[in-house]
Amino acid sequence: MSSVKQKSRMFAFWLDRTTLDLVTEPSGGSVSPGEMLALLRADSPLTRAEVMRRTGLSRSTVGQRLEALRAAGLVVAAGEEAPGRGRPAGQFAFHRDRGVLLVADIGGTGLRAALTDLTGAIQLERTAAIDIASGPHPVLGIVDGFFAELLAADGRTTADVYGIGLDVPGPVDIATGQVVSPPIMSGWDRFDIPGWFRPRYGCPVMVENDVNAMALGEQRRVYPATEALLMIKVGTGIGAGLVAGAAVYRGADGAAGDIGHMQLTVPGEVAPPECRCGNAGCVEARAGGWALVRDLRAAGHDVTTVNDAVALVRTGDATAVSLVRRAGRLLGGAVADAVSLLNPRVVVIGGQLVAAEEQLMAGIREMVYRRSLPLATARLHIVPSALGARAGAIGTALLLADQVFAPHRIDELLLAT
Repeated sequence: MSSVKQKSRMFAFWLDRTTLDLVTEPSGGSVSPGEMLALLRADSPLTRAEVMRRTGLSRSTVGQRLEALRAAGLVVAAGEEAPGRGRPAGQFAFHRDRGVLLVADIGGTGLRAALTDLTGAIQLERTAAIDIASGPHPVLGIVDGFFAELLAADGRTTADVYGIGLDVPGPVDIATGQVVSPPIMSGWDRFDIPGWFRPRYGCPVMVENDVNAMALGEQRRVYPATEALLMIKVGTGIGAGLVAGAAVYRGADGAAGDIGHMQLTVPGEVAPPECRCGNAGCVEARAGGWALVRDLRAAGHDVTTVNDAVALVRTGDATAVSLVRRAGRLLGGAVADAVSLLNPRVVVIGGQLVAAEEQLMAGIREMVYRRSLPLATARLHIVPSALGARAGAIGTALLLADQVFAPHRIDELLLAT
């Protein structure tokens, strides 16, 4: 067996873990092989001379580290520089097609599964309607089936999968990949999601909150120069994700961003509406998609899903429009508090209700600019999602790629070989 195949198999063995630890910043000092790979992942292809300039390493050290990365199957030659004097220098690139990643964006009423290359760029995808409250077994069964379909369609096998990533609409314990007391995910509490995939895949499994994933997707793909971004998802439920310092901010225990279950007091209200989390008066119980369906049904409209409610709004129905504008203002009050506290540069609104953009966005903007501090809103942009329904899958793929190929993990791999 060739040394390249041996090291590639060692790489697969090294990745055979159930969960991924968080990406940490590289330590100071000399640039490690893992940090060199990160450079090539961010900007490929590069010549040997360009790598030398960016890292400050000698030609021999760069050559040794590039060769180690090539032997592990992580870097490939990528052509030559334009002709000039002397011998042209070869270019090197991250081997993005060496394997694949599998990701699933799971919402309250639908999911999107995708196969990506090793940079996290989506190649193939599938979608399905679901009921998250039906429990983990039926939902993950659909995901598992889609993963098998996607691999077959791309001519791949489970051996080609370097990592699996899922995002879910609930609070996630990042260390275990389990959701903890999720308000809308009946039967999922502490379910071993990584363990579901263990019998079929010898790779790590990452689980993330859906709005955290959406936030990173929007920041990386649409606002790369923005280090502080707040993502608000208004779908069946309401959630928030924060990118701070160009990285997802999860809080001490992964519970940051639960804006949907902040409680609001409405003047003159006799009894606040009950929320699915068990409390009363939550933002979600007033402005979430399921609350909109509830209020429209109470007003005599025959609607059963959030999409039905959005369709009614778009027809110009007076009751539906009024309820969405009210939802926008109530949600805007909570967003205003978040803007004053966090001072993001961009607030992105996504989810199913963003299809009622004019009515919803107007209410949010009205309250944010009225209530937030002037300094926090001076250069603030409140915009609808640019990635739309693919934001979660894109963000999950990017997070997964970052973690699978984190510099310290690559350094461990090369040291082991």
